[in-house]
Amino acid sequence: MSKLRFATSSAWTDAVMQDLDSFLIDHAAAEKKAAGMANSMLSHYPDRVELVNAMIDLSIEEMVHFKQVVKIMHERGLTLQADSKDAYVNEFRKSIRKGSEAYFLDRLLLGSVIEARGCERFGLVAEALPEGNLKKFYRNIAASEAKHDTLFEDLACLYFPQDTVMQRLDELLDIEAEIVSRLPIRSALH
Repeated sequence: MSKLRFATSSAWTDAVMQDLDSFLIDHAAAEKKAAGMANSMLSHYPDRVELVNAMIDLSIEEMVHFKQVVKIMHERGLTLQADSKDAYVNEFRKSIRKGSEAYFLDRLLLGSVIEARGCERFGLVAEALPEGNLKKFYRNIAASEAKHDTLFEDLACLYFPQDTVMQRLDELLDIEAEIVSRLPIRSALH
């Protein structure tokens, strides 16, 4: 998380606290999409044994998070909504380069940065919530996201030279900061 180059403002946290129900609905969708991304990665790279094993575990973990968020939603009288496009992710994905190896590296590093952003924002939500089960839940989610950030970066370093990984990560962090700096503030993860 410390690698992020644009800190989320307190205005974002305030927006989430003012409309926590919308945030929960968006959070559920994000967890479901994250599980889908992990499944996509293992389907596209079946010969990368370490990646396949990691993505199986990640997909399961993300679906557990999805189930937990849906349970909280149901306790609050909320239901799932149709998925909407995530402007942040879609804009960031435009940074993915063509060519099989460049594409693979960029997918891994985008995963790392997106998880780092999730870690930061879930941590902010946890800090803002009053003591209780929801605060504890978001602390646990933030800790999990921190491990996912590291997971993607470690996988990148497994398959590519570290200097190549760090150089591209540096570029993507600048791109991500620029994207986040111009996103509208709303009660959603991104």
